[in-house]
Amino acid sequence: MRLGRSGLKVSRIGLGMMSYGDPVAQSWALGEDQAEPIVRRAVELGITFFDTADMYSDGASEVITGRLLTRLFARREEYVLATKVFYPTGPGPNDRGLSRKHLLASIDSSLKRLGTDYVDLYQIHRFDPETPVEETVQALDDIVRAGKARYVGASGMYAWQFAKLQMAAAGGGWTRFVAMQNRYNLVNREDERELIPLCRDLGVGVVPYSPLARGLLAGTRERTGEARTIRGAAAAGSDRPVDFDVLDVVRAIAQRRGVPPACVALAWLLSQPGVTAPIIGATSERHIHDAIAALTMALEDTETSDLERPYVARLLSDY
Repeated sequence: MRLGRSGLKVSRIGLGMMSYGDPVAQSWALGEDQAEPIVRRAVELGITFFDTADMYSDGASEVITGRLLTRLFARREEYVLATKVFYPTGPGPNDRGLSRKHLLASIDSSLKRLGTDYVDLYQIHRFDPETPVEETVQALDDIVRAGKARYVGASGMYAWQFAKLQMAAAGGGWTRFVAMQNRYNLVNREDERELIPLCRDLGVGVVPYSPLARGLLAGTRERTGEARTIRGAAAAGSDRPVDFDVLDVVRAIAQRRGVPPACVALAWLLSQPGVTAPIIGATSERHIHDAIAALTMALEDTETSDLERPYVARLLSDY
């Protein structure tokens, strides 16, 4: 699948590596030995797109990602590796953000942890209001020209912020963004208003994170507050009552189809205009199988309408 209008090809499902790292830093994270069979199964089933970030488990995720992919693939060219930069990676004022100083230092640190000469996709994790966009996009262009990244992308921002970055890149003759990693799922559809239409117009591939709303749409949490996983317990406070109305429909369709709820939620997301490859999290091989099964699941028009009907727009404070 082409990533937007770029020439880069990615698998239809991406594997998010945030679940793998240091259990001390993140109680729900899996260590390398636990992660390996899950990532191996993903590779066996055709996933070649892997996404991490420099701040996941204080860098441990990048280390594990690099080690596993080196073992599981014969050649570096066989997979697409993405990482992100923005959040603090140290105590100093220049250990965060999108300044030229931080970007140039961070890419070198990420490459060292990943054990590779380049990443395929280098993404800014958030918008930085304290750094001129021209400074950010020129530094990203220098990273690409130095051969340390092949493409650049962005994540988690408003449409006007992304437009400002993309316009600066175009105006300066610098590398343009080819991907947007945004929060998008059946219980958070606010980006359908502006950001996703903008990406479609610009030819930017949408690679949503949290496609299952941190497990809610897989059924890990209940209206009563009960959580079935450590990760689900950590996310429980973010749920709205109306989100469980959506989950009820997901479960009803899943029961009728004889598939897990996650398959239904992912099938809906995969059918949305502009979506290239949802980034899933997986802490068991079953999660990988559920995601792959969603690739061949075609929802009926009535099912899609039923899934979308209960949605209630979020306030900006919830976005």
